[in-house]
Amino acid sequence: MGESAKKILFVSAEILPYLPESEMAAIGRFLPQGVQERRREIRSFMPRYGCINERKNQLHEVIRLSGMNLVVNGVDRQLLIKVASIPTARIQVYFIDNDDYFKRKQPFCDESGKFFEDNDERAIFFARGVMETVKKLRWAPDIIHCQGWISHLVPVYLKKAYKDDPIFTSSKVVLSLYDDCPEGARFSPEFAKKALFGAVESKDLSLLEDPTGINLAKTAARYSDGVILGSDNLSPLLVNYCRDRGMRVMKYNAKSLASGSYIDEYNDFYDLL
Repeated sequence: MGESAKKILFVSAEILPYLPESEMAAIGRFLPQGVQERRREIRSFMPRYGCINERKNQLHEVIRLSGMNLVVNGVDRQLLIKVASIPTARIQVYFIDNDDYFKRKQPFCDESGKFFEDNDERAIFFARGVMETVKKLRWAPDIIHCQGWISHLVPVYLKKAYKDDPIFTSSKVVLSLYDDCPEGARFSPEFAKKALFGAVESKDLSLLEDPTGINLAKTAARYSDGVILGSDNLSPLLVNYCRDRGMRVMKYNAKSLASGSYIDEYNDFYDLL
């Protein structure tokens, strides 16, 4: 970036302690803290899934940020913003909420393990909700670090719909890729059409004409500036797609993830973009 990135926005599908422990949730929890301890400003966002106990985790609505309506698939959906502090760290987490999309108790699949039919709309709402909330905060991130499929439209919207917004004109995208879509899961056949917004055109979402998790990840990579391989068993098609685009790709490193040294590696990666 020419100089050290000062402000890092984390957009995560999972963060401890709000969801059960996973590699992604642990990184969503400890990476922002580690980056902040290395003298960068951070903001963290995730969806407010219905399984998150608001009283136990002391979530409260941020009235000045809430109340906007976002139109998804021709329907007005109310955007609610909630916030909580992680007790053992000096960081806050902002939650994107909406009763239609995030009240259900299961995050991504129903009780039988079936991928929710409206997961495409949930991803659209989440991505746009994050962008609009950051605008309201008037906080211009140098890096936007996306983790999890529900964040994968953020790079597209940043580079197309919000490219001329002064809050985002200098932002770069880091995309962490995981094998977090269930095998065989498919989004709505209308995903690409529903996701059109602002200056985003059909050609920008052409991969989503076949709405698989891999094609959503490829779409995110297409508009990202750097990719971190967050899983050891990612599809070779996806990994090769990223490398063939000539972008910076950080390999998966189990040892650094286990030791915690990945925080310095990720922190240095931001400054390479």
